[in-house]
Amino acid sequence: MTVNHWVAGSSPARGASSKMPIYNKDTTDPYKLSRTRIENFCRCKKCFYLEEKLGISRPASFPFNLNNAVDELLKEEFDSFRGTNKNHPYIEENGLDAKPFDHPDIEDWRTRNKGIGFLDEETNLYFYGLVDDVWINTKTDQLILVDYKATSKKGEVTLDAPWQISYKRQIEIYQWLFRKNGFDVQNIGYFVYCNGIKENVLFNNELKFKVKIIPHKGDDSWLDKTVKEIYQVLNTEEIPEPSPNCEYCRYVKKANL
Repeated sequence: MTVNHWVAGSSPARGASSKMPIYNKDTTDPYKLSRTRIENFCRCKKCFYLEEKLGISRPASFPFNLNNAVDELLKEEFDSFRGTNKNHPYIEENGLDAKPFDHPDIEDWRTRNKGIGFLDEETNLYFYGLVDDVWINTKTDQLILVDYKATSKKGEVTLDAPWQISYKRQIEIYQWLFRKNGFDVQNIGYFVYCNGIKENVLFNNELKFKVKIIPHKGDDSWLDKTVKEIYQVLNTEEIPEPSPNCEYCRYVKKANL
């Protein structure tokens, strides 16, 4: 069996004329669902159904080019320590028993059209994700999933905002995917959070950041149940009810005058 290798995020409408597939329960090919699309399901089952079954995607968001630039710079920095006897200063300054994980598949795990994934044979759904980084616990040899975030706000960055539940789910999905691939994964993951400084500094063609490493104790126990729920939604002919918190569904309801 083959897996359709394409990466879904914010995308145009999909359908018969598009190269991007929609779900067909009669095909024998596994249907591929990215980490982002698992998150879409968690946010609103109706929006998920419209995209996966009918090819109607939500409006695309603006690209976060500055955030992407920070991601790439951090990857280069941590990669320069991977497989060496030295460690990144961020890890040492935080007193963590960790170092960047040196593995031949690290680039595949974070490269578009590859990533790390597994086929759930019961549902014939293939789940995958693209990680920012993987560290290893130097005492237990467990893997540590790491994600980079960038923002610019007053005060300290935290994971306390209600909308940041999506960040926590992100780490937990990565932990789940690595465990499905046979890796021993530490429950504690980390966010390398870069906060752009905009007070009392001269620009001088430089954007300065305050970097904070924030731990999150992941719990991926919700995912096996979610896989079954996703399969049920994909195989129903009834459009699910919208989530009360879905801004897209609220807009459509209000606009339908």
